[in-house]
Amino acid sequence: MKNLFFTVILALGLASVSYGQDKGNVEFGLNIGYNASSVQVSRSYFQPDSRQSLNFGFAADYYFSDRWSLKGKLIYDQKGWDNGSFEDASGNFYLTDYNLNYLTVPVMANWHFGSKRNWYLNFGPYVGFLMSAEETTGGVDVKEGFNSTDFGLALGIGVKIPVSDKLKISLEYEGQGGGSEIFKENNSYRVSNTRSSLNVGVNFMLK
Repeated sequence: MKNLFFTVILALGLASVSYGQDKGNVEFGLNIGYNASSVQVSRSYFQPDSRQSLNFGFAADYYFSDRWSLKGKLIYDQKGWDNGSFEDASGNFYLTDYNLNYLTVPVMANWHFGSKRNWYLNFGPYVGFLMSAEETTGGVDVKEGFNSTDFGLALGIGVKIPVSDKLKISLEYEGQGGGSEIFKENNSYRVSNTRSSLNVGVNFMLK
């Protein structure tokens, strides 16, 4: 699926018309995306499965030139992992999935490239604020066991297809790698979030 998505991006990028941006332009966007999230664990024998979910985002992109801009996002991010374990109040362990929902705020340098400047590559830090956390087998709210914030790095690549001089459709791949521990009490090994997404959006420009 990921290979098909990149093929579509490449084909549309080559076929699109150029509408360059000038210094001081501000572009806003709305997007929806397909998430594949999991966790990175320092113990190699623990291999969780990915959680398949969605994200919904709002973005603002301030242009310093036709090549560089500063992009900020506000994302409702459904993260977590499948095939985890949970210990109940009686000390019993059972397999379960974890749904962690964050409000994620990345701030990224955005490099626009290609002869038509319709391709972009962005990178920068993010902070995520935990909204809810649940293990699905017992339906238990486990938010108290997780840190309220998550820090890491975000990286994305995509293409914008102009519809008019102020309206564009965007297709992008975005990855996030957590740099902080997600559990409050975890002294034996480190657990951090990971997330990949395929997004489609609509962008409109203000001058």
